[in-house]
Amino acid sequence: MTITPRYLQANDKVAIVSTARKITMEEITPAINLFKSWNLDVVVGDTIGLEYNQEAGTDKQRAQDLQRFLDDDTIKAIFCARGGYGTVRILNLINFNDFIYCPKWIVGYSDVTALLSHLYFNYNIEAIHGIMPINITDNKDNVAVNSLKDILFNNKNEIIFNANSLNRKGRSSGEIIGGNLSVLYSLMGSNSFVDTDGKILFIEDLDEYLYHIDRMMMALKRAGKLSNLKGLIVGQMSDMHDNTISFGKTAEEIVFDAVKDYDYPVCFNAPIGHIGENNHAIVYGRETIIDVSCEKVIVSQK
Repeated sequence: MTITPRYLQANDKVAIVSTARKITMEEITPAINLFKSWNLDVVVGDTIGLEYNQEAGTDKQRAQDLQRFLDDDTIKAIFCARGGYGTVRILNLINFNDFIYCPKWIVGYSDVTALLSHLYFNYNIEAIHGIMPINITDNKDNVAVNSLKDILFNNKNEIIFNANSLNRKGRSSGEIIGGNLSVLYSLMGSNSFVDTDGKILFIEDLDEYLYHIDRMMMALKRAGKLSNLKGLIVGQMSDMHDNTISFGKTAEEIVFDAVKDYDYPVCFNAPIGHIGENNHAIVYGRETIIDVSCEKVIVSQK
């Protein structure tokens, strides 16, 4: 069983840092206002506004900023400001020794998949795959924001969405892992993405060529990451690209082809991933039930 960080309460202190691409104070202002409306005290990291090429400071600076909040017992949640690229570069620079004795919520998705996966496979600690400050607008009433708040304050978390013709029916349960497909692919062979047996895997991606999706799915299959799952949830495969000579399949069809020989439940078009205000939050590592029927899909977590 995974370790659940303490749920948030009014007046808790939370932090915003960037583990990857650079971001400005102006871009995170709507998120600061949102968290304050939840009666949270917001602390902004030194990486906000910092620039080193495309990243929010050097690897050392980004690692130091994250380390500061991991070690600060007064901080009850850390929101990664945005994705892009760079989180994987600082994993080996972080010391989690204090964090594991007083874990707190880490929130992010996309490139932050590297951090969420590392926490689960090395320390068995839950985290939140959900909307980041870069995606938060002045609209405070949407699926992404409400589902994130529900998790942070210990309310029910359930995702219900329509069936897809490619779905494979069934009901199963297991701890849920996954995230951005490209990032998971880059983590293979490391201690940040190890045994998937008995797990429910969820994947999503953005701005990839279709043959890249096939390459990554074939790599996961050949590495044994797909053969003994309890279920597969396919989120949004957004803004996919094709070559002049077509690959001949959609991203969803590529995924279906990679798992067609297995018998666990599979569902497509889950509201998870690069879809802004519709990106439903989910607890990474938590025991999850997936129920795929002819009419709908229900993904539930206690």
